Amino acid sequence: MPVKTIAVLTSGGDSPGMNPAIRAVTKTAIRQGARVFGICNGYQGIFDDDLVELTERSIGGVLDRGGTFLQSSRCKTFYNHEGRVAAVRKLFDHQISGLIVIGGDGSLRGAIEINKLGMPVIGIPGTIDNDIYGTDIGVGVDTSSNTIVELIDKIKDTARSHRRCFLIEVMGRNSGYLALSTAISCGAEVAVIPEFRYNMPRILDLLANRYRNRLNDSIIILAEGVCDADTFIKHMQEVQGENVLKQEVRKTVLGHVQRGGRPSHFDRLLASRMGELAVISLLSGERGSMVALNRGRLTLVDLEKVCTMKKRLPNDIIRLARHLGIELGDVVEV
Repeated sequence: MPVKTIAVLTSGGDSPGMNPAIRAVTKTAIRQGARVFGICNGYQGIFDDDLVELTERSIGGVLDRGGTFLQSSRCKTFYNHEGRVAAVRKLFDHQISGLIVIGGDGSLRGAIEINKLGMPVIGIPGTIDNDIYGTDIGVGVDTSSNTIVELIDKIKDTARSHRRCFLIEVMGRNSGYLALSTAISCGAEVAVIPEFRYNMPRILDLLANRYRNRLNDSIIILAEGVCDADTFIKHMQEVQGENVLKQEVRKTVLGHVQRGGRPSHFDRLLASRMGELAVISLLSGERGSMVALNRGRLTLVDLEKVCTMKKRLPNDIIRLARHLGIELGDVVEV
């Protein structure tokens, strides 16, 4: 059945650039002669019949707004097969003939199941963690990275002024991309990421040597997927024993501020490009795929492959971090 009416939803954690993606989906669909509906509150909106037709007027002013004006959630009803069958039935009841899902790993796994049940689906990677296989980067990663860098730059002013070490916890549940890339950009001394097992004695030696040599500040960037900041500091204290680190260590948990803010130029452009291709692909009969950026060009990647393959950190980024003297750890991918 040809796609004539498209629905779009945002699911899971919000990321800067979701609104530009929705805007591009809407504008492209209208110009291709298709109707487009926004599903509010993620997959839950399907069960609540919370759909609104999107027009040029309704998407006005969203391009520079962070988050998602359609709102997002995690829907427990959608976790079981019966719930997904009911969701597809409801979509067909609303005469929806194609769905675009903007979100991260869990959201795209849901998209696969919807596609298997007969509803054509195209995914757009929208997550700040940059942990989606098949795409060099996802919508929101650039803005989030810029936010982290800006905040750490401010923290370093205090670190230098008081000769302190700051432990900064950033997002990254299963991927250390944010922590590693911002460690490079901020000149951090240590990046603690899920892909490596950190070596606490070596970290403490590094900090102690810097302090003795009057290198006035030290920055450790910790990905939340390893542990929380309090646990890491407790481990630091346990390993120190009698050889107490003389430098004061303070923690800062950046939290949800990393998700917010106006999307950067890069994210607005990437989201718009991905939204446009998602619509064109859906109207052309494509289904069960995700729009991806590969070496600067947009392409389509099979959703099954996206959700079954693990994305690895780029080798050149790891090499760069080591050559810049950033302490990473010992064992890769434990």
